[in-house]
Amino acid sequence: MTRTALQRNLIVFVLATLFLNPHPTQAIGNLKSLVPPPTLSYPSDPTGNGDVLRGVYVENVLDLPVVQQPAERPYYVSERDGEITQFSIASKYGSIGLLAHNTRSGRYFSELKEGQEVQLIYGDGKAEYYVVERVLRFQALQPESVASSFRNLDRNETITAADMFQRAYVGGHRLVFQTCIAAEGSASWGRLFVVAKPRE
Repeated sequence: MTRTALQRNLIVFVLATLFLNPHPTQAIGNLKSLVPPPTLSYPSDPTGNGDVLRGVYVENVLDLPVVQQPAERPYYVSERDGEITQFSIASKYGSIGLLAHNTRSGRYFSELKEGQEVQLIYGDGKAEYYVVERVLRFQALQPESVASSFRNLDRNETITAADMFQRAYVGGHRLVFQTCIAAEGSASWGRLFVVAKPRE
């Protein structure tokens, strides 16, 4: 795939993938756990690959399994509450992207704060640790348009979708939680990115 085609796919994804308002489903993860569990247990990778991300844990916020996007479906986001989807395209930029609808597990992303520790669990039980570094919030000036520009809610500027993607995912290895922001009667009013860096 050419760089231009990939960039076009990324822009479409950032703008359109989380517009969907899935039907209600039963929760399957453990949200709002009050204390760290003695052991974090997630399903092992069925392919036997210990490098596959299987779970994410943040004390007092979430303790959820991570599912992979099906091959050839880079825009897929799980519609199951209590589950997070790993964004495959983010890995091409050296980052780990975690996606969820704001009407599902993504509603907990807004509770993540700077300085919080995030634990990722892999198929072989290996853990990696990250610390939340910053929170990026943007308003879609045309929420239902894939050509929308975005207003930065933390500073006075308007940027393109490509610029927004660059700020969230590009510039060194990082972990990014992504969901939509609901406001003014629209579930896709804006975008939220919580960026964490590896713990030193």
